[in-house]
Amino acid sequence: MSRRRPTIHDVAAAAGISRGTVSRVLNGDRYVSTAARAAIERAIAETGYVVNRNARSLVTQRTGSVALVLSEPQEKLFEDPNFSVMLRTATQRLAQRDVCVVLMIAGDAGDRERVVRYLRGGHADGVLLFSTHAGDPLLDALERSGVPAVACGAVLGRETVIPYAAADDREGARQMTRYLAGQGRRRIATITGPLDTPGGLRRLEGFADVLGRRATKKLIAHGDYTRRGGELAMAELLERSPAIDAVFVGSDLMAAGALAALRAAGRRVPEDVAVGGFDDSAVAVSTHPPLTTIRQPLEQVAKETVRLLLDLVDGAESVEPVILPTELVIRESA
Repeated sequence: MSRRRPTIHDVAAAAGISRGTVSRVLNGDRYVSTAARAAIERAIAETGYVVNRNARSLVTQRTGSVALVLSEPQEKLFEDPNFSVMLRTATQRLAQRDVCVVLMIAGDAGDRERVVRYLRGGHADGVLLFSTHAGDPLLDALERSGVPAVACGAVLGRETVIPYAAADDREGARQMTRYLAGQGRRRIATITGPLDTPGGLRRLEGFADVLGRRATKKLIAHGDYTRRGGELAMAELLERSPAIDAVFVGSDLMAAGALAALRAAGRRVPEDVAVGGFDDSAVAVSTHPPLTTIRQPLEQVAKETVRLLLDLVDGAESVEPVILPTELVIRESA
């Protein structure tokens, strides 16, 4: 004979707490004492109780899930280590509130349409936006849906509409550019990310803040946050300005590509050309030589993004953006 499935009444009896208080904890109510919450969690473990999500949704009018929308081609999810850090951190943070994550790729028009249909169907309580580009048609559809949304990194042009948490991209770029100039480098170039992303634009602005008129178009090349993109941009810079003696690259992954291009051109790093990256991802310590870079606190950015979204889901009318400081990490490439 099969064992009877534990109920909320069993949890309440085991915890010695009212069924109403158990229900409040299961439905995410924050205003329950620490002692009562601990007793309920112990009782859940002892009884083997499992929340019936369908029943809870009927009561709370919530799905218990959040859509994480990545506005990039699918292959970038696996190439760029930043995405795995943010996805892992956001998933862990949401799990603490018993909220599931649905990963959705929105790299083209077909993908975006599927995301919109999913959200309009009421399948998610909120949306976490990763790597959203300015002018993305998904943004208008998202606004019309009325589903709360928060971005990991500002959405250019919608900074006052879509709340966000981000690293201070502009100041991080200033830190790196000042460091390279302080090392006596005179012909400092940069490889940007896409200029319709905050990292691409704000890091270029920080570079120009420090160099002023010396930040000429000849010393600026554009990449796409991929290793190959960094390699092609570096080759372009060397052809255009052979006397370059330093380059600030807008991501560690692109910097790895830039190092490959410099090796192919017979340039020594850092003797001939100093290279600085941005992120302090796992890539930074795997290159030869290891990258001097800007550390952005990706885990904290992801945690703050989740916190802002949960506040909105819980009924907050508005939340304030969070901008976190960056840090210069000196290794052997500059």
